Amino acid sequence: MISYLDMASESRLYTFSPETQEKLRKFRLGTSRAKDPQAIVYQIDKHSLEIAQADDETYTNMQELADELPDHSPRFILLSYPLTLPSGRLSVPYVMIYHLPVTCNAELRMLYAGAKELMRNTAEVGKVIEIAEAEELETIAEKLGGVAS
Repeated sequence: MISYLDMASESRLYTFSPETQEKLRKFRLGTSRAKDPQAIVYQIDKHSLEIAQADDETYTNMQELADELPDHSPRFILLSYPLTLPSGRLSVPYVMIYHLPVTCNAELRMLYAGAKELMRNTAEVGKVIEIAEAEELETIAEKLGGVAS
């Protein structure tokens, strides 16, 4: 469990622009009734330590998203993913995917590890799923406990 002191030091180290904070809020609120998957990729600027959207894309296809992820650099992916639970009920989980390739260097690994909980709390996601390979996105419905809608 992360302590209040840890959060305070994280929030001084890493930053979110007001624009990014507003985008995070709008994405969280706007995707809760989505009929298709919605994903946005975030990265950390190594020099300013600002966490921001990696591009202006909102991905709806997991294969396209997997193709766009870098092979040697971590990313945070916010995902709203409609699926049908085994009970037959429709669910739209809002999660953060922590993409941490095994080939990424120690400096980047530490940079993203230090920001993971801050990103999770700022984005207000319910769950974090760690993946090492972009191809794991193709089976995300199974990891979320349902079947793709």
